[in-house]
Amino acid sequence: MFAKEIKLIFPNSQRINRGNYEVKQLVDACRANDVTDLILLHEHRGVPDGFVVCHLPYGPTAYFTLSNVIMRHDIPDVGTMSEVYPHLIFHKFTTKLGRRVMSVLKYLFPVPKEESKRVLTFANDDDYISFRHHTYSKTEDKKDIELKEVGPRFEMRLYQIILGTIDNADTADVEWVYRPYMNTTKKRKFLSD
Repeated sequence: MFAKEIKLIFPNSQRINRGNYEVKQLVDACRANDVTDLILLHEHRGVPDGFVVCHLPYGPTAYFTLSNVIMRHDIPDVGTMSEVYPHLIFHKFTTKLGRRVMSVLKYLFPVPKEESKRVLTFANDDDYISFRHHTYSKTEDKKDIELKEVGPRFEMRLYQIILGTIDNADTADVEWVYRPYMNTTKKRKFLSD
């Protein structure tokens, strides 16, 4: 279910079940068909808990954990899902690593037209990236804007960036990784100042 909703978020995307294919076979098939990005979703007992973005053909690959996932049908008064290219809002990605994560996420989407009424928000708070999906419309007096959430919504947390693709993750250089000793620095933020 979550994979179907993620497919609707990304324009021009296709959803396939992994089946018995190995990751290397999937990456080779994507390269052969000029696919720009490969997104892998992980789940545990039906609950989505992992999100991997692999830029093709050479990388980088970013690994995120997912939490607080709320599907579209669980949101009250959910609006209809628009398929136009969305405008993107990034909030508090101010460090060098934050700008890197912002560019990894930004290049998943094509450039929208000016009249697009669809907005995707990636808001960083304590290194948790909150994802929200809205459509907007002007009120009848043309002075205010109404937001309508169309879902899904979830939180992402970055735990690793490697410089290669996901099929050579064990040999690729690690650009950044979240280590256990970093837990002691509670006040330290990695994505924003």
